[in-house]
Amino acid sequence: MAAKKVLIVAGDAVEALEIYYPYYRCLEEGFETDIAAPSKKVLHTVVHDFEDWETYTEKRGYQIEATKAFEDVDPNDYDGLIIPGGRAPEHIRLNPHLPGIVKHFFEANKPIAVLCHGSLVFTGIGEVIKGRELTAYSACQPEVESTGATYVKKTFHKDGNLISGHAWPDLPSLMKEFVKQIHQAEKAAV
Repeated sequence: MAAKKVLIVAGDAVEALEIYYPYYRCLEEGFETDIAAPSKKVLHTVVHDFEDWETYTEKRGYQIEATKAFEDVDPNDYDGLIIPGGRAPEHIRLNPHLPGIVKHFFEANKPIAVLCHGSLVFTGIGEVIKGRELTAYSACQPEVESTGATYVKKTFHKDGNLISGHAWPDLPSLMKEFVKQIHQAEKAAV
C-alpha cells in the first residue's frame, strides 16, 4: 500500500511550532509530507509568545523549505491538509491557487487540521465552511463567524473532518485526531 500523503500550506511568517510539530509528526508516522507556499522557497518562521504584553510578541524563528508552489499542487494527490497559523494565513489566502486546494479537502471529506490564525484561510471560501464549527485563536472569531461558521470557545474541536485548535499548545490533541483520521481513511479504503 502506498504511503499516505499530507499537504501543509504555509508562507513567510508561519508560526514555527505550528509548522514544525505537524511536519515532523507526519514524517514520524510515515506520511509523505509536502510544504506548499506561494512559491517554492525557504520560508521564514516566527515565534509567537505571551510575555508581559496584552497580546503576543513575535520573534524570528527557524527556516523551513517549501517544496512546492501552490500553483504546482494537485490536491487529489493528498490524503490530508494542515493549515498552521502565524501571520502567513493573512497573506497566503490571497493567492489565487490556494482556495481551490483547500476547497478540495472539504469536498472530498479528507482530514483538515487548522490551527490558530490558520482559520483566516477560510475567509475567501465561505461556501465550504458555512454551517461548520471550529475553534481558532480568539482574535479570529469575527473572521470565522463572517464565513458563516460557528466559532467554538474551546482549545480543541472536531467537526467531522475539520479538526481545529486554538493555538500551538493544542498541537498534541490536533495531531492525534488528524493522524487517527488519516489511518481511518486508509482502513476504509482497504
